[in-house]
Amino acid sequence: MLVLFETAAGFAVFRLLDEKKLQQVDNLFEHFETPEKASKIVQLQEFKKFADSADALQAGVALNEGKVCKPLKKLLKKVFAEEAHKQLMVWDAKLGNAIKDKVGVQCVTNTAVGELMRCIKSQVEGLIPGLQEKELAAMSLGLGHNLARYKLKFSPDKVDTMIVQAISLLDDIDKELNNYTMRTREWYGWHFPELGKIITDNQSYVRTVMHMGTRDKAATCDFSEILPEEIEEKVKEAAEVSMGTEIADEDILNITCLCEQVLELTEYRAQLYEYLKNRMGAIAPNLTIMVGELVGARLIAHAGSLINLAKHPASTIQILGAEKALFRALKTRHATPKYGLLYHAQLVSQTSTKNKGKMSRMLAAKTALACRYDALGEETTTEMGIENRSKLASRISMLEQGYSRRISGRGKTEAKFEKHIGVSEVKEYSASADSTLPSTSKHQFDESFEAPPTKKIKVEMLETEGTPETSGEKKKKKKKKQQQQQQEGEAAEAQEVKVEVKQEAAEAMETVTGEKKKKKKQQQKGKAAEAQEVKMEVKEEAAEAMETETGEKKKKKKKKKLVAEEAE
Repeated sequence: MLVLFETAAGFAVFRLLDEKKLQQVDNLFEHFETPEKASKIVQLQEFKKFADSADALQAGVALNEGKVCKPLKKLLKKVFAEEAHKQLMVWDAKLGNAIKDKVGVQCVTNTAVGELMRCIKSQVEGLIPGLQEKELAAMSLGLGHNLARYKLKFSPDKVDTMIVQAISLLDDIDKELNNYTMRTREWYGWHFPELGKIITDNQSYVRTVMHMGTRDKAATCDFSEILPEEIEEKVKEAAEVSMGTEIADEDILNITCLCEQVLELTEYRAQLYEYLKNRMGAIAPNLTIMVGELVGARLIAHAGSLINLAKHPASTIQILGAEKALFRALKTRHATPKYGLLYHAQLVSQTSTKNKGKMSRMLAAKTALACRYDALGEETTTEMGIENRSKLASRISMLEQGYSRRISGRGKTEAKFEKHIGVSEVKEYSASADSTLPSTSKHQFDESFEAPPTKKIKVEMLETEGTPETSGEKKKKKKKKQQQQQQEGEAAEAQEVKVEVKQEAAEAMETVTGEKKKKKKQQQKGKAAEAQEVKMEVKEEAAEAMETETGEKKKKKKKKKLVAEEAE
C-alpha cells in the first residue's frame, strides 16, 4: 500500500513495508521513535516539491476544499502508472473521493491511517532526504499565514481603519475651518465691517477678501467670477461709506495668508470626502445606502470597526452617540433618548417630529442587518440595502399620511372582504320554573310547549374600495339592494316573533302572580278566623274563671254571716 503525505515543501508518497504493523495501532508510535525504526515501516517512493509559495498556497487551498490540484494529479499518475494495483492511504476522506474520481485510484481512510500519518509527521525530516527542520518550520509558517489570509479573504480595500481615521480627520477639518473662517471675519471686520452682513457664504467672503485687499480697491475690482451683480454693487457702495478703521499692508498680507489656508483646507476637505465616499462604497455599501457616507463612517468609528458594529444589536445602534444622555436618563429615571448618530440620517431627518422615534427604531433594525451583511457576507451586493431603504421610505409615507396601504394583493380589481358575525341561538327564561301550582291555562306552564323558533339573521358586510365605474357596478348595486331588502324583511319577521314570545311570557307571569295573591288572601283570612276563635275561647275561659271566683267569695261571706249569727 502507498501513503500520501502532504508537507509545506511538497507532496510525498511513501510505501508501507509492513502492513501488519497497522493492525497494532496502539503500539505503532513505538516503531517511529527514531528515523532508523521509521525507515523499516515506510519508505519514500516519490517526492514532488513546490516551485514557490504561490504553488504551495494553491495546493493548500485545494486540499482544504477537498480538491485535487495539478501537481498532485501529475504525481499520482506517475506513481500509479508503474503500480496500478496498489491502494492509496490518505488523511481526508473527501480528498480520497476526489482522487478516486479524477485519477481512478482506490483510497483508504480510517483511524489506523490517521495514526500512521501522525507517526510519519514526527520523523518527516529523517524520512525525506534534503529536508531540514528549520526550513520546514519556515515553510509551514509562511504557508499558514497565506492560508489564513485566503480564508479571511483579506483585501486592502476592506480595511475599515482607514474609514475611522478619515472621518476623524474630516471632523477636525470642519472644526478648524469654522475657527479660521470666524477669525477671518473678525480680523477683516475691523477694516470693512459691512462686508460680513452683505456676504453670508464663507467661501465667497474669503475669496472676496483675497481679491479685493483693502476696501479702497473695491471700486476698481471685478467680482463677476465670485459674486452676483446685485451683491457686487452692494459691496462697492458699502466700501465707499464704510465705518471701518484703516489697516496697514502688513495686516492685509497676514489676512490674505489666512484666507489662503481656508481655501486650501476647503479643497482638501472636498478631496477627503471623495476618498471617504469611495472607501465606504467598497467596505460597507449597504450601510452607506441606509444612512449615508458620513453617518455610516461615524457609526463605524464610534464602534471601533465594522465587525464591532455588526456585533451590536439594533437597540444599541439606535442610541450610539447619545451615551451621556442615556446614562443621565437612567440615573435620574427619566425617558431614555430615542436616537443618537442616526438623527442625522436622511430617513430620520425628513420625518416629522412625532414620528422620528419610530423611524429611528426601524432604521436601526435595518442598519444592523446591513452591517452584518457587509461585514460577514461573502458577496457584497447592494440589493439588500436598496430593498430595505425602499421599505422604510414607504413606511415613512404611511406614517405621515396616518394610515397604512395594502402593498400586496389585487391592485386593479375591487377587494372584497366578508365579515363573519356569529349569531347564537336565543335562550329565554322558562316562567314555569317559578311556581309549583297546577296551571289553569292550556299551555302557559306546559313544559312540553315550545315557542316558535326564531329565524337566524345572516349579516354580510361588504367593504369595497373606491374604483372607477365599470359596466358590472350596476349589477352589483342591484344585488346589494335585493340583499338589503331581504335582510330588512328577515329582521322584521324576527322582531315580530320576538314580540309574540315576549307577550306570551308576560301573560304567563300575570297568571302566576294572580294565583299567588289569591292564595295569600285565603291564607290570611283563615289565620284571622283562627285567631278570633282562640280569642273567644280565651275570653270564655276567663269569664268562667271570674264566675267561679265570685261564687266562692259569696259562699265564704254567707258562712261568716251564719257563724256570726250563731255566735250571737
